[in-house]
Amino acid sequence: MKSHIRVCSAWREVHDRPVYSLSETCPDCGSETENSAPAPFDPNDPHGEYRRALKRRHR
Repeated sequence: MKSHIRVCSAWREVHDRPVYSLSETCPDCGSETENSAPAPFDPNDPHGEYRRALKRRHR
């Protein structure tokens, strides 16, 4: 469910606070919505391999 929650892409310019929705468009202003959750990891992270190995070692 977390990945389905979207936020208005123009909320900083149009709204006083973030407007969340489950649809592709904002219910208040009609702008497109974008995924509100940040990416879980950066695929270009140069140290990601080492961080994941360290995490596996401490389990």
